[in-house]
Amino acid sequence: MNPPTAPLRVADFAFDLPEALIAQEPTPRRDGSRLMVLDRAAGRITHEMFTALPSRLLPGDLLVVNDTRVIPARLRGRRATAGTGGQVEFLLVEKLDSATGPDGVDRQSWEALVKGARHPGETIDFGPCLTGKLVGGRDGGCFHVELSAPMAAGGVDAQLHQVGVMPVPPYIRRGPDDPRAREDRERYQTIFAQDPGSVAAPTAGLHFTPEQLDAIRARGVEIASVTLHVGPGTFQPVRVEQVSEHRMREERFILPERTALAVGEARCRGGRVVAVGTTVCRTLESCGGTVPGSVNAAQGRSDLFIHPGYSFRVVDAPRR
Repeated sequence: MNPPTAPLRVADFAFDLPEALIAQEPTPRRDGSRLMVLDRAAGRITHEMFTALPSRLLPGDLLVVNDTRVIPARLRGRRATAGTGGQVEFLLVEKLDSATGPDGVDRQSWEALVKGARHPGETIDFGPCLTGKLVGGRDGGCFHVELSAPMAAGGVDAQLHQVGVMPVPPYIRRGPDDPRAREDRERYQTIFAQDPGSVAAPTAGLHFTPEQLDAIRARGVEIASVTLHVGPGTFQPVRVEQVSEHRMREERFILPERTALAVGEARCRGGRVVAVGTTVCRTLESCGGTVPGSVNAAQGRSDLFIHPGYSFRVVDAPRR
């Protein structure tokens, strides 16, 4: 891709999206959504159903998915300070440390986005067995917080799954007692979700069904996985005027050896590497090897920001 002749501005991407067109519930079937197909060679856009995806893949291709699992990272509670009781919300971002003390209390340190509390030392009640405390501020607008729960109640992890809420995007309206939140726990996960750690779903993967994966394999397409734990870097606001000035917040990724080998094998047989969504694309491109089109097995953090002008090293589905 040739670099643009003039700097891209964030305003160039502005468009009107009426709120009435934003779905508040998923389709009855995961693959019941539409699929936009961009034919770059012909410069043509067509619209199909997502069920048509297998026919768009070619025998020998490699489809790479993100197997991260979304945690119920949104906690709503109240200050424990007598006489205040104000509402506080934590959006957990990343676990930093954990330990169980001699008192039988499980304590976990997290990075979190916080609403309704700003003073270190404040304690928040999130339920009868889960409390939180602000420890201090951190870079990027996050706070260092501590969560505590007795091991007799299963510890912090068990309490998170009991009182935590799935962190669906803000444009999907969910009140504190919305019954649809129960459905979100299953539908706001991909069918290949395994490794807990994301605070948002890799949305491109939400549309796949087991039947679709079977059809993809039957077409002669191999499927491999990477892990990128979605954090604020994916959805943080862009506050600069020029796109190139935006800096992504780092997100944790794992590209296993078996996936690196699968990429190499796809190259040998002339297949394409097809990334399911931006999280997979960023992981693959962050691990590009010295041989064009190859990747190295790795784990670490990526702040790669892909925008027009970027030259892809690994992902090549538009080619052929």
